[in-house]
Amino acid sequence: RVVVVDDSIVRGTTSSKIVRMIKEAGAKEVHMRIASPPIIASCYYGVDTPSANELISNRMTVEEIREFIGSDSLAFLPLDSLKKLLGGDSPNYCYACFSGKYPVQPSGKVKKVVDDGLNGSVGSIDGGLGSERGGGKSFTIV
Repeated sequence: RVVVVDDSIVRGTTSSKIVRMIKEAGAKEVHMRIASPPIIASCYYGVDTPSANELISNRMTVEEIREFIGSDSLAFLPLDSLKKLLGGDSPNYCYACFSGKYPVQPSGKVKKVVDDGLNGSVGSIDGGLGSERGGGKSFTIV
């Protein structure tokens, strides 16, 4: 029997590979424990997260995720427990990716980039976020 502790499950693809490899190595049971609440919403404040549609916890129940990754059991840290560990529901912490409640509602170009992804030049956002003025360097996000 093996218990795997991981920091989070985002899409579920890595967890499913880990569970499969451990079972192929001979484990009779694989139990997953996740040290964060389920990630149900994208971060619009700088953390590189997939769109909400790609987040497995936004689309599936815990039991459905357990079946998808192939583990014998799955448990996440409850959001209330995380808040308690951090000293309560402090305004100094953002829990939006766990709750879907944003301190500042995302809108406009930022929301579109996170929700839809960005292909092409960063210059397409506000005239050149990734460009130096005067014909300098630019980069591409793919």
